[in-house]
Amino acid sequence: MKHEEFNWTGTDNMNVFARHWQPYTDVTGIICLVHGMGEHSGRYHHFADFFAKHGYAVLAFDHRGHGNSEGEKGHVDSYDTLLDQVDHLLEEAEKRHGDLPTFIYGHSMGGNVVINHAIRRKPLVNGVISTGPWLRLGFEPPKAKMMLGKFVKRIYPKFTEDSNLDAKQLSHDEAVVQAYIDDPLVHGKISTGFFFGVNEAGEWAIQHGHRLGIPMLLMHGGEDKITSPEASKEFAQQSEHKITLKIWKKLYHEIHNEPEQEKVFNYTLEWMKNLQ
Repeated sequence: MKHEEFNWTGTDNMNVFARHWQPYTDVTGIICLVHGMGEHSGRYHHFADFFAKHGYAVLAFDHRGHGNSEGEKGHVDSYDTLLDQVDHLLEEAEKRHGDLPTFIYGHSMGGNVVINHAIRRKPLVNGVISTGPWLRLGFEPPKAKMMLGKFVKRIYPKFTEDSNLDAKQLSHDEAVVQAYIDDPLVHGKISTGFFFGVNEAGEWAIQHGHRLGIPMLLMHGGEDKITSPEASKEFAQQSEHKITLKIWKKLYHEIHNEPEQEKVFNYTLEWMKNLQ
């Protein structure tokens, strides 16, 4: 598998760091990958390796304020910036590989972004894959904290707190958990503006799922305590004719990092092949 790093200037004039993995043989399809909150594109090398062996190029970027991209950690000025970055990633994919079958893949916060992007921007792609999307959290935040957060957001949206994510809830694989904890590019920061922007977009998506016009594979770990599997089920009911829902009953949040990851990848691969 070949790997290159590249950059572009975002709509907010900040540098965006990106990666491009591709097979040594002919490329037969493209996956544009959108990572989750607090992490970065480098955590998906094994994902890219699997799909490269099956002929797919994978392109990914680090969100604003994440990984190697510029910006304040855990903050973005506008939710639209997240959607704009997906648009640019699709442009980069077409520039490098032309008019090949293309899929957008997003996890967690990235899963929220690709769902909203599919509904709002209506990209010309073969399909969208969303895993463990942050449509709602897997727990109920304290009401007092939510009320205070909404007040702070109005006066200072850049106010940043720790997300307090429990890394043990990511995967049953202890090596994955430890690697996440030790990763210098991973952070646990999130601003009030970023939190409410994504949280509100998740609720909007649930209410507007009937507008989805693109085939979607929606997967969630049944034991996910970080984001809500029930919210994924609710969203899927809005557009059953377009959405293939798969709940992996015993898996945690990062289904692509569980010991059963190869089953998840093969299921995804077969779904994509059926749309090409």
